[in-house]
Formats: sequence, structure tokens, C-alpha cells
Amino acid sequence: MKDKLNAEFRQAMRDKDTLRRSVLRMVLASVKNAEIAKRMELSDGDVLGLISKEVKQHEDSIQAFKEGNRPDLMEKEQAELAILLEYLPKQLSHEEIIAEAKKVIEEVGALGPGDKGKVMPKIIAKLKGQADGKEINEIVTELLRS
Repeated sequence: MKDKLNAEFRQAMRDKDTLRRSVLRMVLASVKNAEIAKRMELSDGDVLGLISKEVKQHEDSIQAFKEGNRPDLMEKEQAELAILLEYLPKQLSHEEIIAEAKKVIEEVGALGPGDKGKVMPKIIAKLKGQADGKEINEIVTELLRS
């Protein structure tokens, strides 16, 4: 994943695509900072996690700019968000998340809300980058309650 980002960053420099170059530079800087903090190379899953975090930040910024009536900044954030989304895997639908959650609940033998600690680590690892953690949490909580 890191190699792909680096290659596309170099291509954006050659193509003089300033927007893509700046977005990829930001992502690569985040990856480098995380590697320095962890003192080890990041896995593809970790890189996807960082990109997901950037997507969430951009979505929050877009909302803030919309509320602040700043269409110029909102458009820039939306353009950057579109580039970031190209690097994330296809996002799962609500129904697909429910199906995966049911499989994991059955796998670990979870019986109620007290077993949420067994389910969450497995499903988060399985769906990393494909679904929002908050949505996964809500679904697992609901399934374990019923």
C-alpha cells in the first residue's frame, strides 16, 4: 500500500497534479509519523486506518465549512476527500456489516452484551477500512442485546 502511494505521489509530481500531490504528501507524512511513533513499519491495514482517519477529518471539515458558509473551502475539502476515497476499499452496506457481525458472534459463541469484548476486536480487524467503527459498534451492541 505504501509503495502504491509513493508511486502515485511521484506520478502526480510528474503530471503537475498539485491537488493529488498535496493529498498524497499529507497521507505519506501521516504514515511516516505513525511509523516513527510505533518504531516499526506499518502494515497495509494500518495505512488504511490512517486513510480512514483522514477521510473522517475531511468529512468533519466539510460539515464545518458548510455550517460556516464557506463554499470555497468546502469544495477544496470535497476534492481532497474524493482522492482519499480512491484508496479505501469498497465500503460495506449496513446489511453486509450485520451479516459479518452475526458470523463473528456465532464464531466466538457470544451470548449477550457481556461478550461484546470478545466480538469487537475480531470484527474490527476483519472489517478494517471497509466500515466505520462507530457503525460496527452500534450493530454489534444491537445484535448482542436481542
